[in-house]
Amino acid sequence: MLAASVLWGTTGTAATFAPEVGPLAIGAVAMGLGGLLQAVTAAPRIRGEAPSLRARRGVVLLGAVAVAVYPLAFYSSMHLAGVAAGTVVSIGSAPLASALIERVVDGRVLTRRWMFGAAMGLSGTVLLCVAEAAQDDSGPGSRSMGTTVLGVGLGLVAGLTYALYSWAAHRLISGGVSSGAAMGTVFGLGGLLLLPVLLATGAPLVSSWSNAGVGVYMALVPMFIGYVLFGRGLAHVPASTATTLSLLEPAVAAVLAVLVVGERLPWLGWAGIALVVGCLAVLTAPGRTVVRQQTIVTRHRTEAEGHLARDR
Repeated sequence: MLAASVLWGTTGTAATFAPEVGPLAIGAVAMGLGGLLQAVTAAPRIRGEAPSLRARRGVVLLGAVAVAVYPLAFYSSMHLAGVAAGTVVSIGSAPLASALIERVVDGRVLTRRWMFGAAMGLSGTVLLCVAEAAQDDSGPGSRSMGTTVLGVGLGLVAGLTYALYSWAAHRLISGGVSSGAAMGTVFGLGGLLLLPVLLATGAPLVSSWSNAGVGVYMALVPMFIGYVLFGRGLAHVPASTATTLSLLEPAVAAVLAVLVVGERLPWLGWAGIALVVGCLAVLTAPGRTVVRQQTIVTRHRTEAEGHLARDR
């Protein structure tokens, strides 16, 4: 899950190498082609598990529509409200949306540990946003209030759709569908829905080798490989935890902006990154119950081996 977030964090830096390509084209090529690649590689599993997928067609279709809407809203949000604000609203609102969905639909009770970790991660992401926004305000160019509000609204749509397709994929996997078949079906159908957008807006992608290279990278590495890893992670953690772990993405994007693009990050931004790392430590460290169970199992195993040795 964390490896997927690292790969997603490279998309903003990669997009800077294709400034002529619009946000709709970037979103369509990344999620569209990436989703179709997942469907192709998972085709044998999808065929083998077709009855289970058809029995849950409502969840599949919900996830597919969310997959199609998410990249269009996400990249448009960054284009209108700025990379910092668009990323923070989109990624930062996803854990809250996931928690609400799981609470209402699945009746899942949120733990104090999750709430503490999510609060740390959201606080760190907001600090990153403030730090980057301060730099944007000091540079040339400004955005109108209406444009910013529209961008923030699209960011909320992106966060909701991210939570929806994460929940849908987790629902399929927890219902007995393999992660490959679940992700391949949901993202493959979402990719098909994005093809008309790609055909309508994707001309700049083939206007130069650099633009084409960015499109291929976005589809193959962050989206295809990233979401394969994401699907495997969803087999072991709930969607609310998965979307919270993805708060690593804006931190990675900020560090890459410093190292590759040459941007400067003030101390407030580094403090935000530290909080995000703290959030990940809280959520990924084994809980007391798990440690206690492991200790009990180890003790019983040692006692059993001791009895066996005495019997011999």
